[in-house]
Amino acid sequence: MKKIILFVILIIAFIVMYVNVNAKEDEIVIPDAAIRVRVIADSNQIYDQSMKMKVKKYIETSISPLLLNVGGVEEARGVIKNNLRELESGIKEIFSDNGYDKDFVIHFGDNYFPEKDYRGVHYEAGAYESLVVTIGEGEGDNWWCVLFPPLCLLEASENETGDVEYQFFVAKMIEKFFK
Repeated sequence: MKKIILFVILIIAFIVMYVNVNAKEDEIVIPDAAIRVRVIADSNQIYDQSMKMKVKKYIETSISPLLLNVGGVEEARGVIKNNLRELESGIKEIFSDNGYDKDFVIHFGDNYFPEKDYRGVHYEAGAYESLVVTIGEGEGDNWWCVLFPPLCLLEASENETGDVEYQFFVAKMIEKFFK
């Protein structure tokens, strides 16, 4: 009887988690007054993709924190424009430290984004205000997110703990009742 009750509770818990996860995904909508960020790799070779991720991480740790307490899109534009030289220097240093001899271009303004389906949400192709770093030929897979408002950081903090806690909870329940 205990096992049947536990099984029913687990099914209900999984249904509730599934509904909550899907509800959160549907809530992620990019505001009209948003500034995106995109890093395009030179190619899909492992090393080129690795360098793209290093640039992504650099942007997340250098530019994104400066935008956390910004009051509006105009102020965000100013912060980004005022830090373009620092961004360029940081990327040059990353490339130098890794012996990576590719050129890159940073463009802040309207940039083309292809259509994308991500986490059940469809994003239309079009020109969007954004900060784009194109590495080399820019023929590889890209990473993009919303720089302002800082939705990338919100997504990262959501993903860091949510799944682990559910797995830990379920594992403990199964361990407790089936031993």
